[in-house]
Amino acid sequence: MSVFSDLVGQEAVVEQLTAAAAAAAEALAGGDGAGMTHAWLFTGPPGSGRSNAARAFAAALQCPEGGCGHCETCHQALGGTHPDVAVIVPEGLHLLIDQAREIIQRSSRAPTRGRWQVTLIEDADRMEERTSNTLLKAVEEPPPHSVLLLCAPSVDDLLPTIRSRCRLVPLRSPSAAAVAQVLVERDGVDPAMAAFAARASQGHIGRARRLATDEETRRERRDVLALPRSLGNVGQALNAAKDLFDAAKDEADKLAASRDDVEREALSTALGGGATGKGYAGSAPKGGAGALKELEKRQRSRGTRTQRDALDRALIDLAAFYRDVLTVQLGTNAVPVHGDLADQAAVIAGNSTPESTLHRIDAILACRTAVEGNVAPQLAVEAMALALRTG
Repeated sequence: MSVFSDLVGQEAVVEQLTAAAAAAAEALAGGDGAGMTHAWLFTGPPGSGRSNAARAFAAALQCPEGGCGHCETCHQALGGTHPDVAVIVPEGLHLLIDQAREIIQRSSRAPTRGRWQVTLIEDADRMEERTSNTLLKAVEEPPPHSVLLLCAPSVDDLLPTIRSRCRLVPLRSPSAAAVAQVLVERDGVDPAMAAFAARASQGHIGRARRLATDEETRRERRDVLALPRSLGNVGQALNAAKDLFDAAKDEADKLAASRDDVEREALSTALGGGATGKGYAGSAPKGGAGALKELEKRQRSRGTRTQRDALDRALIDLAAFYRDVLTVQLGTNAVPVHGDLADQAAVIAGNSTPESTLHRIDAILACRTAVEGNVAPQLAVEAMALALRTG
């Protein structure tokens, strides 16, 4: 077992990072450390494990054995408690410029306990240009023992000035067989359920686990994929769009609720108790009302991002369904993503043409782009539903 054991279907990446960790140890010992550098860019589609790979690499850099997976250093680095490994997760729509400045300041400090001062930025593609320009300083003029790990879907999501100074670590979506094997061996999932979840998740390991173990997640997926059957007239199409939007919002609210409660309780404890909600300000210790207001602002921003992410996952499922329709129309032998809906796909395939199916896939992708570009999500979904109806 090592820190890289949880990376599914990423053998080439594991080999690259293992060699880099060894080179890093060599550099600390006074060698040339060829194969190690100060800035890394982990890319890959959602669910490929790019953040997990970056965390594992951070642990391997700090571990005296190069990422054994069982020492205290590895556990701290993977668990987010190592003092020399900072994980930055943009909670809102963007990584703020103040966060970038904090990253630069932190990276300039010498390690306190570890071997390197590691800063990991998840969703680095959420940086605005001015934030990227601020962060560029840490990439161009790295302090000794500073390592910056960036995670993004693709190299094109970062400024050329940043990505050109990073060593690329490209991850791919693991195969359905590899994901199913992990679900069976690690999570004890029934093989048939594991195979279904692995295929339906399209290689997204976290979503595959939720599909395999949570009936509510499976129900939400079924609700999303009911939309193609609900486009009979304009009114039905708009109602179907509202249902899809509401389903994504409900999923996001469910994810956020427990997390928000934990954060409010932690703030209450930190301020000496009494921070119980909106009525807290009247009895708050000095500065408590401002801290609570700032927390609520961050939670609202994160909730917006969570809702858009949930909607994006629903749109990916929907696009994959029409991909299955297209494979039927073209007579290919491709394995369907949504095999449990093969009959539904066959009906729609028989009542439409490949050209109309391609137009529908384009409409879904256009909706994803619109939502990412800050178009009102419900309006974007309604426009998509009307486009799906006409083909």
